[in-house]
Amino acid sequence: LFQEKEQITLSQLSLVDLAGSERTNRTKAEGSRLREAGNINQSLMTLRTCIEVLRENQMHGLNKMVPYRDSKLTHLFKNYFDGEGKVRMIVCVNPKAEDYEESLQVLRFAEMTQEVEIARPVDRPLFGLTPGRRFRNQAFQEELSRKLEMRGGPIDAETEEMALETILQNFPPLPACELMDINDDQTLPKLIEALEKRHHLRQILIKELSKAMLAFKTALHEFDSGVASKENYMKSRLSEKERTITAQKTEIERLEKKIKTLEYKIEILEKTTTIYEEDKRNLQQELESKSQKLQRQASDKKRLEARFQGMVAETTMKWEKECERRVAAKQLEMQNKLWVKDEKLKQLKAIVTEPKTEKPERPSRERDREKPTPRAMSPPPVPNVTPVRLRHRRSRSAGERWVDHKPPSNLPTETVMQPHVPHAITVAAATEKALAKCDKYMLTHQELASDGEIETKLIK
Repeated sequence: LFQEKEQITLSQLSLVDLAGSERTNRTKAEGSRLREAGNINQSLMTLRTCIEVLRENQMHGLNKMVPYRDSKLTHLFKNYFDGEGKVRMIVCVNPKAEDYEESLQVLRFAEMTQEVEIARPVDRPLFGLTPGRRFRNQAFQEELSRKLEMRGGPIDAETEEMALETILQNFPPLPACELMDINDDQTLPKLIEALEKRHHLRQILIKELSKAMLAFKTALHEFDSGVASKENYMKSRLSEKERTITAQKTEIERLEKKIKTLEYKIEILEKTTTIYEEDKRNLQQELESKSQKLQRQASDKKRLEARFQGMVAETTMKWEKECERRVAAKQLEMQNKLWVKDEKLKQLKAIVTEPKTEKPERPSRERDREKPTPRAMSPPPVPNVTPVRLRHRRSRSAGERWVDHKPPSNLPTETVMQPHVPHAITVAAATEKALAKCDKYMLTHQELASDGEIETKLIK
């Protein structure tokens, strides 16, 4: 069934999923997934480099080396990029607005691939040879033909006969060899003499041929040794050149990769700059809104402070009146108590100073009940007394120096119970100079209580 090779054609179909180039910060890939995504992106970058080199060679007529061996993906597609087959690429684009930059890069790559054109050889049926081996067999046949031409080509029969005729023409001609008479004694001696001359000439030619062969062998040996030395020298030089070329190619590939990496980094930095500029604009807008909010809060705070000052003044007047009333009541109560004590002392003094002439009778209980008890005189009316400022208790730390820290935001409450610290240094801000002079520290702190009043705290 498969004897007719002209009717058999081998084909190869390769389907490769190139995956996507999503950003890792969005996919949240870790571990082996992250390494796999990095390898996929590296293969895609190498494929793009090969496409760019092919397009550059086509447009400018160059013969730059295409880096197919930088990744397994491009190494698999090498025969197809050389013209042995057809390549089709399907590009998927995400329509989301957030992926605009990635979609734009993919579309640019697809547009560049459409501009690449490769000359394809004439398709012919194959049997047992893949597209890559076709060129190798053809190159082997051409190299074999070239080497045979350098060696002079194969020796055929006609060339050998012509060389033999040329050699025989150098010998003397033979005399007539026909014997007409049995007593003929001249023909044979002439023939013998001619043959002897031919034999002698043959010996001379053999010697000359041997000398020429020996000289040719010597020259050939010398030539071979010279050629071998030259070949060795050329091989060494060629190997050095190849090493230099390989090193230069490696350096060029490294620089190209570095350029691609730098371009990729520049692209990332441009995107980062765009993001940062957007963040900067958002922050500026947020800062403006915060500033307006702070201004509104400051105006509200001023209004609240004015309201609190009015409340503090009203509360101060109220407590001052209450304190005056309590002090007046307390003074009246104390004067009444002092008057009662004075009356009792006067009665006791009268009893003590009265002479004892006779023993007084002990009044009975009934007589005591009948005798009315004298009513005490009501105390005289108390005149209006102005409130006297109470003396503060002397602090136990009178011999010590204090730092009285009262911030400038504190409001004077002007209440009766006020802290009094003698020998104190009052400061609006705690400084190192003031703290060095004293060994005690007190801070006056005010805050708004839940009922709207100002609550003052002393921290010692």
